[in-house]
Amino acid sequence: MNGAAEPLIEVRGLLSQFGERVIHQELNLDVERGEVLGVVGGSGTGKTVLLNSIIGLKEPEGGTIRVFGHDRAELSKEQAFDIERRTGVLFQQGALFSALTVLDNVASPLVEHTSLPRDMIRDLAEMKIAMVGLGPESHYLKPAELSGGMRKRVGLARALALDPELLFLDEPTAGLDPIGAAAFDDLIRQLSDDLGLTVFMITHDLDSLYAICDKVAVLADKQVVAKATVRELERSGHPWIQEYFLGPRGRAATKAA
Repeated sequence: MNGAAEPLIEVRGLLSQFGERVIHQELNLDVERGEVLGVVGGSGTGKTVLLNSIIGLKEPEGGTIRVFGHDRAELSKEQAFDIERRTGVLFQQGALFSALTVLDNVASPLVEHTSLPRDMIRDLAEMKIAMVGLGPESHYLKPAELSGGMRKRVGLARALALDPELLFLDEPTAGLDPIGAAAFDDLIRQLSDDLGLTVFMITHDLDSLYAICDKVAVLADKQVVAKATVRELERSGHPWIQEYFLGPRGRAATKAA
């Protein structure tokens, strides 16, 4: 990784609030190209608010957010469209279209953002489904017929449909059993390495942090109080970080890593 390269995401002085309630104040964060970044924090620290602000679903009350070198507040329609094409998002519940089959769900970004022939769109969608470890037998199932792990994989295939450079994951292993969660972690790490993805991953799963994250950003006190490797965070003097990484669950994850 070239340290002199411009960060893929650059957040400076972010202010986020709902009415009088301030969520973030003077929050700063860089996400470097090619890194898998885990984002952790206690309940109410605004992890999803930060994600939504970066991808443009929430307008910040102050500060600047730059993605691919562009200030989000000053995007032209063409720039916004370009960023959307270069970005994939897997929301916590998968956010699949309940009336569509797996194949149509994965194909939907290609239908919306390209003018490719229908046969080519179908072939690409089938390829993305295979990429996340699902077979042809899943193609014509509806979301209600899928297990939780399968829904996550279909959501990931859809997030990868346009070959993004930047992937956002909101609690990707939430609700999965330990074996399913470990398999999903392995999949994300493999795809990141194979495709050169930059990954911004909100998680509370300590196993995920130890297994696949290059760095972890910690939200506390309305800011990012640290961004470092897990091993460096284990030596932090911040009370929440100590409790999180050195408490009973943290020690168990350390032994498993």
